[in-house]
Amino acid sequence: MKLSEFKDALTQVNELTFVQPDGMLVPSHFHVTEIGKINKHFIDCGGTMREENVVNFQLWVADDIDHRFAPEKLLKVIAMSEEKLGIIDAELEVEYQSETVGKFDLIFDDGFFKLQNKFTDCLAKDNCGIPETKQRIKLADIQNQNNCAPGSGCC
Repeated sequence: MKLSEFKDALTQVNELTFVQPDGMLVPSHFHVTEIGKINKHFIDCGGTMREENVVNFQLWVADDIDHRFAPEKLLKVIAMSEEKLGIIDAELEVEYQSETVGKFDLIFDDGFFKLQNKFTDCLAKDNCGIPETKQRIKLADIQNQNNCAPGSGCC
């Protein structure tokens, strides 16, 4: 989800509700402790230089259970970060504490902001010798597309 999509979704809700990948809700008294822009400039294992830009939100849960972060307040903090940090309309990444600090993608679905697990991947499979994964199929599952039966002479 891009930052512009997130801001649009904020205008459609009265309260912020984040859902973890396991379906559990982030406690409603969470706080957005920071908004930042992250520029990752790196070389993949195949030697290709790459650059990735994301807008980063950090969600934090404190002991203050009466605290609520309203969509309107978050829109104001986003506007301030756009102005002061020069944040662009990039993909949004959410940090949230579980067993360790996790980084998540985000989708908006039916009024809820859903954290989506991120996964590592090799970006240079063709350059670093990783073979493509072949699809495994059982011969018994193959449909006979040409209606070629044993003994029919078509094979």
